[in-house]
Amino acid sequence: MKQSLIEQLRNGCIVSCQALEHEPLFGSNIMSAMAVAAEMGGAAAIRANTPKDIAAIKARCSLPVIGLYKKHYPDSDVYITPTIKEVEELVAAGSDFIALDATVQPRPNGQDFRGLLQEIRAAYPDVMLVADVSTYEEGVLAMELGVDLISTTMSGYTPYSPQREEPDIGLVERLAVLNRVPVLAEGRIWTVDEMLRCFEAGAFAVVVGTAITRPQEITKRFVKAILSRNFG
Repeated sequence: MKQSLIEQLRNGCIVSCQALEHEPLFGSNIMSAMAVAAEMGGAAAIRANTPKDIAAIKARCSLPVIGLYKKHYPDSDVYITPTIKEVEELVAAGSDFIALDATVQPRPNGQDFRGLLQEIRAAYPDVMLVADVSTYEEGVLAMELGVDLISTTMSGYTPYSPQREEPDIGLVERLAVLNRVPVLAEGRIWTVDEMLRCFEAGAFAVVVGTAITRPQEITKRFVKAILSRNFG
């Protein structure tokens, strides 16, 4: 079962359907409609935030869902599924995979990633885990700890990882060449060409979010290009 679900992702475009509370598309009805549109377009899977959105997406969409739960705790900068509590809710919502921040940043209550992983495996031995990493070293550690997939999601979003506007294709390649765990490319992938370069670097699948599902950010890019040309 695990392997067959992972195989569904191979060479696929995973569409991230997420909207925060202050954004115009926020709401489970809208996000589930976005997921259905992605499925109609040929997406391999959906990445989604919050148990409410995930449950709504699972009710309308037949694709596998990589679930995460963004929660902020006062004693930590980790916010992607930071504790076992969020994992419990994601499992209950029907997530096929669960994405976790796998960086070395301090977690809530002083727990490290290894400790959270042990807690999850004890409670949910069959759940498939996606480790969101920001560096090669974090990816290698997550592989050693036995996660099911690695994603380059956090590259550029930790203070010690490369800060760049383009996707971190080099990180994808360094992790993929190890040939130990399937690697998902994610983060700042705006164009078809960038997506294809990720596959050429060895990505198992590619996650595209903002470039497909956040029209306000897409609009900003067009407007920025106009302003940079300074049309009279």
